[in-house]
Amino acid sequence: MTGAAGDPGAIERALAAVAPERWEAYEGLLRALANGQVWMLLWHGSPGSPDAQYGNMDVGGHGYAPCVTSPGQLSASGWSRGHEVVSGPEIAGSLYRSRWGLWLDPHRPGGGVGVPWADLRRIAVGLDRLPAGPLRITEPPAQAPQFFTVLEQQAAEVRPLRSLRRAWVQPVLGEPYLAIGLDLYDTSPPAVEAARALVQRAAAQAPEGPAVSTVMMADEFDPVAMWMWANSRPFFDRQGAPGSYPTGFGYTAQPIPGPPPAWPQPRWPGYPGR
Repeated sequence: MTGAAGDPGAIERALAAVAPERWEAYEGLLRALANGQVWMLLWHGSPGSPDAQYGNMDVGGHGYAPCVTSPGQLSASGWSRGHEVVSGPEIAGSLYRSRWGLWLDPHRPGGGVGVPWADLRRIAVGLDRLPAGPLRITEPPAQAPQFFTVLEQQAAEVRPLRSLRRAWVQPVLGEPYLAIGLDLYDTSPPAVEAARALVQRAAAQAPEGPAVSTVMMADEFDPVAMWMWANSRPFFDRQGAPGSYPTGFGYTAQPIPGPPPAWPQPRWPGYPGR
């Protein structure tokens, strides 16, 4: 499916600026992808056909679909099979749900740049709606007793709410914040709104605290929710006995498992039969 491109050269210019630890440049690349299009390399089939299949790469045990960023790069790659032009948001939404990343211009010297599936999810959902990774996630560094007191006092009144968890999230760009994980019996919009309103009320009554965001524990693609499931215990649990969980922040926290940084880049391993 063909996608529209606002500036045909934006992705290539952004790609040229990316380097290790230059997170602002990497964010620029994600923005260019969100507003542009890529040329997906087809290993089987033709564009739009039922048997069309993208190429694939395995890098560090993680799957990536390779693409090129312009007709010129398509020619330079020497790719002789089919290709499909797809908008950045469309391919991001398609790949991240299978936990596949996108690899840009793997034929270039140095191997191009890989975009892990977690960043494709940000493109699909909206870059301004999700924090910039890689994320450093730990237990909150200090207590906010008034905030948590209000949460625990009122949580039982929100009937769809099963449990609450917490984490301290430090994006690679932007300010750190307190994330509250919402584990619900019912994930319908009214239930979600009721749970989020609970957190907003508690935050309003404790204005001295840090910025607060909510995370749906049912979201299997949210890295903060993934970390909470693996590393934290509920501070409110409707099904548990009162006081069965400690209220401090003394749990041992491990870094969230996930795709490794995209640098240094391995060379393009190519495809079977090439």
